[in-house]
Amino acid sequence: MPTYRDEVVVLRTHKLGEADRIVTMLSRRHGKLRAVAKGVRRTSSRFGARLEPFMVADVQLYQGRSLDIVQQAESLGSYGADIAAHYDRYTSAHAMVETADRLNEAEATPQQYLLLVGGLRALARGDHASRSVLDSYLLRAMALSGWAPGLGECARCGRAGTHDTFVAQQGGIVCSDCAPTGAARVDRATVGLLQSLMAGEWERVDAASAASSAAASGLIAAYAQWHLERGIRSLSHVASPQEGIR
Repeated sequence: MPTYRDEVVVLRTHKLGEADRIVTMLSRRHGKLRAVAKGVRRTSSRFGARLEPFMVADVQLYQGRSLDIVQQAESLGSYGADIAAHYDRYTSAHAMVETADRLNEAEATPQQYLLLVGGLRALARGDHASRSVLDSYLLRAMALSGWAPGLGECARCGRAGTHDTFVAQQGGIVCSDCAPTGAARVDRATVGLLQSLMAGEWERVDAASAASSAAASGLIAAYAQWHLERGIRSLSHVASPQEGIR
């Protein structure tokens, strides 16, 4: 059986037997991978710490019949400790890797891998508010999967202009004619923040008010969970921007 190498982000792990783990990873070139890491729960393991969630590694794998086997792992990004030391970073990172884990094989592209690595790096460094990093990641991950929200013209009919209603089921911002009764109204500041989060305009994102940030976070969570067709459980533990946690 052949061996192969790839760069991976560890999404989650599960215990297997007394000393092994099954590791779920998002790779740069092979999509999502599940592999057995033998003996990594022993204190003498050479690479157990490199295969923890949020870690980025260069791994060599042996192609097995049902599950591949991790033969080597070299650290490329040790983000786990810096993320785990801060509750807001930790919960945001969990929501990010859970979202990445929901991607199907066709969506697990090199661009998704690079987006996740960049998001985890930003969280570990504390470059921006953790919830903002998560929100930007969710918008971009949806866009890379073909579900970019409409944030300018009406997402349903394409009418140009300034619209103030957001409907996740209809693809984003919609005009008054397309908006169903009771749909969420969005002020211009929040629409601008959504656009900045999508574009990575961090000066504008960092300067946004807590109210706009909280409103944007709620819309993004609803949009992502609608298109993933089930809830992102980790989002229930992520602090709201209004709480002022960084």
